[in-house]
Amino acid sequence: MCGLPKKLQCNEGDKQMEKYIPVVVIKELEEVDKILPALKANGINCAEITFRTSCAAEAIKLALEKYTDMLIGAGTVINAEQCEAALKAGAKFIVSPGLSVAVAKICNEKNIPYYPGCVTPTEIMQALELGITTVKFFPANVYGGLKALKALSGPFPQVKFIPTGGVDRSNIDEFLSFDKIAAIGGSFFVKEALAKMEEK
Repeated sequence: MCGLPKKLQCNEGDKQMEKYIPVVVIKELEEVDKILPALKANGINCAEITFRTSCAAEAIKLALEKYTDMLIGAGTVINAEQCEAALKAGAKFIVSPGLSVAVAKICNEKNIPYYPGCVTPTEIMQALELGITTVKFFPANVYGGLKALKALSGPFPQVKFIPTGGVDRSNIDEFLSFDKIAAIGGSFFVKEALAKMEEK
């Protein structure tokens, strides 16, 4: 259960979560058929399509129609309106840069995993009060990276993190070696996949 007045369960024990969550920005719908096949070819079956562009909801809907074996969610969801649009398009999970109680309540009602951005003890405590135990840590490099995550895990051993921002090939293995990391988010997965496609 996830939201007020009930406790959240929307990301508790999420069995669908992939280890890598590419942050995807779709500016034109045609990019769906360029980026998603590249990710699949690179062994990644997940995409977080962000609400940074006007066609985000359409892109999510198209992605789900054409790439049925991929786990497609919505990112940069900052209010209830965007959340409703994402879920109407079929998004399988919701990610926010911060914590929105309104978004959490909607995800609870729809039984959709919600991963809000939390980087301070206060924000993590607010998430826990909603029953959320997996949170986005963004931007990871600005807020102390792995060192900060290890420190936060002391008082919050039940919390898992999705570090995003500042994670790349130079440090991804170090992050993944920490058992409190649920997944890694980042746009670099997209850049890598597209570069490999161009090499072929």
